[in-house]
Amino acid sequence: MTAVVLPPETHQFKLGSCTITVVKDGASILDNPWETFGSNQAPETVRKLLAQNFLPTEKLVNSYAPAIIDTGSDVIVVDTGFGAAGRPRGLGRFREGLKAVGYTPEQVTVVALTHLHGDHINGLMEDGAPAFPNARYVTGAIEYEFWTDKSREGTPAEGGHKAVLANVVPFAEKMTFLRDGDQIVSGMTAMLAPGHTPGHLVFHLESDGKQLVMTGDTANHYILSLGRPDWEVRFDIDKAQAAKTRRRIFDMIATDRIPFLGFHMPFPAVGFVEKQPEGLRYVPKTYQFDL
Repeated sequence: MTAVVLPPETHQFKLGSCTITVVKDGASILDNPWETFGSNQAPETVRKLLAQNFLPTEKLVNSYAPAIIDTGSDVIVVDTGFGAAGRPRGLGRFREGLKAVGYTPEQVTVVALTHLHGDHINGLMEDGAPAFPNARYVTGAIEYEFWTDKSREGTPAEGGHKAVLANVVPFAEKMTFLRDGDQIVSGMTAMLAPGHTPGHLVFHLESDGKQLVMTGDTANHYILSLGRPDWEVRFDIDKAQAAKTRRRIFDMIATDRIPFLGFHMPFPAVGFVEKQPEGLRYVPKTYQFDL
């Protein structure tokens, strides 16, 4: 019997006059969660927290959620997924999802990158050509300067440096380099959130009085990262700064009761957080945007 390949998961909701569509670019299974999250904790401490939250203790699912913001005048893609490089592993499905919900790549007017890791930038190119040929591009100035610096050669960041040279530098002439507080389009601003990478950004979106924060990789797991924001994460370049940023960004989100979209949160990757003594409780989106 031939296996049926289903379309990628998509989820759409309204935020004021904007339509937000989240696409599941794919998911990966990671072994030994404590090697990635809580890397400064005893493995048993990580296992115990997972078990308390009804999660497997020896494996972890990491999913990827690029998004589309349709403002009525712009179609904005926030992060691009793995692209063709991920397809042999069942990843790189954002382009397929974009088409499934009725958009063409040519309709995209802005590509906004929270940061320049491969799962966010590899979808910029398709068959050696721009995946979104009519778009302009925005990313962090500090981020771009870090990854394009030749001093990355011969360091653990060399692979990322090469990926940026291949996937991002070709768009430099069409790219706006953002600083903290810069506007992307009307109602959408960038906020510097360093630590995961030096120039990581989050995007604050407001439409008709409704708000959403797109947090990128500020937190990468709804229990191990949000529940324990001070635990070290292997993928964070500056682990102490990343923890400080997690506290700052998610304290703001919790205090103001703003929904957020996190690239690695459980699909559809949208939810809320509540402050608790040791960290934050994640509350997934249900029907809040439908009423």
